[in-house]
Amino acid sequence: MKTAIYRLHKKRKILSAFQIFFRELGFFFKGAALNIFSFEFLTVLIPLLILWECFPRFGILPRTLIPPPSDVAVTFWEMFTKQNFLKDIGSSMVKFFLGLGIAVVTAIPTGILMGWNMAVRKRALPLFQLLSPIPPPAWVPLTIILFGIGLPMQTFLIFLGAFYPILFNTYQAVKDTEPRYLASARMFGASELTLILHVYFWHALGAIIMSVKTGVAMGLVMLVIAEMYGGRTGIGFALNQAKDYFQISKMVVCMVTLGFIGWFLIEVLKFIELKLAVWKVGR
Repeated sequence: MKTAIYRLHKKRKILSAFQIFFRELGFFFKGAALNIFSFEFLTVLIPLLILWECFPRFGILPRTLIPPPSDVAVTFWEMFTKQNFLKDIGSSMVKFFLGLGIAVVTAIPTGILMGWNMAVRKRALPLFQLLSPIPPPAWVPLTIILFGIGLPMQTFLIFLGAFYPILFNTYQAVKDTEPRYLASARMFGASELTLILHVYFWHALGAIIMSVKTGVAMGLVMLVIAEMYGGRTGIGFALNQAKDYFQISKMVVCMVTLGFIGWFLIEVLKFIELKLAVWKVGR
């Protein structure tokens, strides 16, 4: 009898978890859709699309150089149905999330340590300040020599693009933690580890999420560069091939796809911020 009750209780908990998950998923997609398809934005987007369609179609702009949205839509469908463009997207996302993930798990702890401890800051900050002004694309030749052409090279370049924005924003946010919060926590006997986990980190969380948004944008830039120089698959490779064969519609499809991926990932981060750093939202 007790076993049956326990199983029923467990099933209810699992069902409740699924309900919560799908409810939050619905909130996310509703919020993301409202952000991009707001009335105010549509009053700008729709006229631009109409002009873009009409100007090349009526010869005001050369159609071979600026294909209308209808041509781009046809190319988009052909790339997905006949040219396996979805495989290119999947390949790019594996590389992107690998590079971005490494950047996140290294830059955030390093930034927190630099903001928290003066000794770490004095030793590490000058090195990063010397290296960060080097544009990430300038690392491409050296990276190819060190790693060859392949996944390690591409991952490193994506990591490099995302690392510094996350590092410096995290460092500055932790460094600027309100002294009153620290004094209050110390007055109640909080250890330094407790301060890091429960004061510094949560105070800096909004800035950390914002820095990851910047890291996403820079990571996508380096993804395209990495795949152009050393890839046989991916969105950047498809974009480079379209450039070589002067297939402008395909180039536009690749660009729009990258823009959509970036927008979607930033919406995910905004939703995470809404749930975890609610006191920062709207400021």
